[in-house]
Order: sequence, then structure tokens, then C-alpha cells
Amino acid sequence: MSRHRQALLGLLATCLVAESAQAADLPLKAKAIEYVKVCSLYGAGFWYIPGTDTCIKIGGYLRVDTGINAGGPHGQPAWSGDSGQGNRFYDYFSSRSRLALTVDTRTSTEYGVVRTFGEGRFQFNNFGSSNPSTVGAAPTALGGISGTFLDGVGGGYVAVGYVFIQFAGFTFGKSASPFSSPWQGFLGNINSFFIGGETNDNAGVPNVQYTAEFGNGVSATIGAIDPTVFARTPVYNLGIPGAISSSGTGSNAYGGFATPDFAGNVRIDQAWGLLQFSGVAHAVSGSYNALGAGAIPISGATALTDSVLSGHPETKWGGAAMIALQIKNLPTGAGDDIKLDSTYSKGATKYVISTASTSPSFAMFGGSGFAYQSVGFGATSDGVYLPVANGGDGNIHLTTSWGVRGAFNHHWDPYWSTSLFAGYAALSYDGSANDNLGGAGLSTAKGAYCSAFAASHPGQARVASASGNYTCNPDYEVSQVGLLTQWTPVKNLTFSAEVDWFHLYQHMSGSSVFTPSAPQPTALYQFKDQNTVLGEVRVQRNF
Repeated sequence: MSRHRQALLGLLATCLVAESAQAADLPLKAKAIEYVKVCSLYGAGFWYIPGTDTCIKIGGYLRVDTGINAGGPHGQPAWSGDSGQGNRFYDYFSSRSRLALTVDTRTSTEYGVVRTFGEGRFQFNNFGSSNPSTVGAAPTALGGISGTFLDGVGGGYVAVGYVFIQFAGFTFGKSASPFSSPWQGFLGNINSFFIGGETNDNAGVPNVQYTAEFGNGVSATIGAIDPTVFARTPVYNLGIPGAISSSGTGSNAYGGFATPDFAGNVRIDQAWGLLQFSGVAHAVSGSYNALGAGAIPISGATALTDSVLSGHPETKWGGAAMIALQIKNLPTGAGDDIKLDSTYSKGATKYVISTASTSPSFAMFGGSGFAYQSVGFGATSDGVYLPVANGGDGNIHLTTSWGVRGAFNHHWDPYWSTSLFAGYAALSYDGSANDNLGGAGLSTAKGAYCSAFAASHPGQARVASASGNYTCNPDYEVSQVGLLTQWTPVKNLTFSAEVDWFHLYQHMSGSSVFTPSAPQPTALYQFKDQNTVLGEVRVQRNF
């Protein structure tokens, strides 16, 4: 081999070795990173869960409410308890701080979109009372936690708003009722106690429903609702001892949950606004005629056999109907609208005398020209019954109620808006005033109620006595008028201030010597209409 060829082969070998060493030093190819991808199918804020075809959106709000002369931090008028009395246990200022987190997932399928939605609420609030007789120091008999623990330093609690699944037109879980209007009791107000129609604080109720879309904004929904959570006010058994308390209310004698409420609506949603017709059927049942030898059974204890042997009233069906109307595109300005709803119920009072929590019964105190104080009572119920053994007819007499609400919402500019709203509701029991003193006897709701009321309120007669003299009639009406102003200086941050006037028009007349709830003394009280005014301020940041 020539000297030139040897040199060339040596040079090639050197290059190959160098190239192999260089290749060994090169890094391996990195796996592609899967970045979060925006999902534009369902609106702003959605993104794909990596590795799936499911879109998710996380949002919510942080809200701080303060109530002034209110029975709670979110707009309850001072209409019962310590606030209704205005005693020295009453907190004139109440507050609540809430962080609401929402998780919304959606997946396209051959059956349409599968959606899940959940809302958790992390809250702290004071309970509007420091009265040792009304705020417990330990968990309740039913396993709940008392206000003393919840409003202490480091306290608070978690609540559940919506939790539901939607698939092929069906909704399963805790969602807006098929009966509800889109505004669910918030026509122009921020308080959760706008009486005159359904109000559920945008939190939903356990139900199953199906919605059919017919096009052009026309839809229909039918469903079944668990009534024990939202749709009931008490049924009074007027035959038990002390059936009606000194505040005019009674113990709840509802039977167990045997039949759901059946509800539905037909809705027309157009550019000009919305029109909706809703209806619901509601079963009203009593437990037993005599409860545990004349006493309400204690939770966790065994009721005595005379509860069963005493018999029970037959279940009656009641219900409610509502019409809701929204008018948009008003000449007063962009974004302005008018909202109206009107509801009638028979034995389904929760759909009229409704709040974000339980329906209230009213006990409000004020001044009097001749008595120690004046008082206004309003007992809220789905029905009452007096067993035959106690002189009644043994039947449940359904309570009648109706209400109407409206609001005008005006935007002054992109930053300021004002809402003017008003509501009215009436509740009545069948029969005439003082029926128990006349020929009708105890066979009407008024007669049976007034007989039980007289046990703790002497003076129900047609002639004056030392104990006073009054005409008994448990019917009542309530009115509300409010004004809300909101300022949104930057997007998704709103400051709100609301003032509400509440009026109770009760149908009792005259006076009686009796002992109200503590700390009120035994004295002469005049039955009289009552008024209260409250304020609420809110700061809310949506995200």
C-alpha cells in the first residue's frame, strides 16, 4: 500500500471516530410539551383538560355583605325574633363574607353536550343575635352546629349551591326548580328576602327535570322536586296542647316525604324579553292526630304508640301557579328592563311567602298609645288540622296565598345603575274571624286556629275584660318597597347599596294580656300593623 493511500485511510478513520464521539454528545429529542389549549366552543374562560376532549371553566365570586337594622347579613327585615322585638340582644349590624367557587365542565357527544356544574360556598357570618336563649352553646339535637361555633374567631362554614349533571335534555341534582323564573326572586334587589314569589338565593333545589327546545326561543320543562328541602312551610296540628305559641306560631306536624312536587313551565325567550308560565302540584300531609301522649316526639326517641293509634288526616293536594314577564329594549336606555312575576298558591305557601332560607312567620313589636307595646303576628303555614277528638273535622284545611312583585332596572351609564322594586303578598285561612265563638264552631281553619290561640291569649270575646278584648283573625298581608344603586368602577367589581321598607298588615284587632317570647314581660299588648326599614351594602368581585 502506498504511503499516500495509508495517509488517506488514516485521515478517514480519524474523521469517523470524531463524528461518532460528537454524535454521542448530542442530547436526546425532548418529548413535546402539551400546553393548556383554549376551548372556544362554550364561551370565554373554557379550556381543554389536557389529554381529554372535555372543556372546563373555573370561576366564582367573592362577596362581602353588611346588613343594617336587619335580621341577618343578606337583607332579612327585622320581622321576628330578637330583631322583631328590637330588644337589647339584637345586633343592629350583621355581616357575611363569602367566597363562591364554581366548576363547569362540558363534553360534546353524539347525544349533545354532557355538562357538570358545581358551586361551593365558603362563608363566615354573625347570626344577628347574642341572646343566650336563642343561640345555643353546643351542636343541636339533629347534629347541626350552633351559631356560637360558626361565628367565632376562625369559624365559618361551607355551603353547597348548585351541584348537577345535564345530559340529553335531562338535569339531575341540585339545580334551579322547573317552577323558577330565570331571576329566581332577584328582580332588581340584592337581598334574599323579597316576598311575593319564589326566592331560593340562586342555589337550586334537589330535582330531576327534562327540557325540550322547540326553536325560536320556545321551550318546555317538566320535573319532580324533593319538597322537604325547599317547598314546605309548616302544617299545624291544632289538637296538641300548646298548639299555638305566644308568638302565634305552631309546631310543624308535616308527614314524611312520600310524594315529590311535580312542576313544569313553558317559556318564550325573545329579543323583546321573556314570558313564562309555571305550575306545581304539592302534597300536604299530616303526621298523627296525637303525638307521643300529646307531645311532639323528640328527635332520636321512639314515639309512643298512641301516635299511631290516634289516626291521621288524609293527604291533600295543593299547588301553585306563576306567570313571569321580562320586557327588554326599553327606550329609557341600553340594558334597562322591567321584570314582573305573580304567583297564586293553595297549600304551597313556600312559593309565595318565600326566602333564601325557611319561610318566615312574623312577630313584630312597636309602640302603642294605651298598651305596654303593640304587636303584629303572621303565622305562615301550608295548612292546619284539628282532630275530631278535639272538636274539629279532622281534615287539613289548606292555606291560600298570592303575591306579585316587580322591578324597573335602569342603567345611567356603563358604571352606574339603579333599581326600584316592590312586592305584595297575602295569606288567608278559610272561615271568618272568631269562628270558634260562633255557629261555625271549630270546623274552619280560622275557628280551629283561634281556639288554640286563645289558650295563651285571653280576651277573645265580644265584651271587654281585664285581660283585654280582641277579634281573632290569622290572615295577613305584607308589602315591600326598595331602592338599589350600584357602581361598577372596573369590570367585574361592583359596589351596591340597598334600602328596603317592609310593612306587616295583620288582621287581629284589640288587645290581650299575655307573655311573649323572652325577654318580653307579661303585659297588655295591642294588636297593630308594623313597619321596619333596613339597609344592605355589598362589595362583590366576580372572576
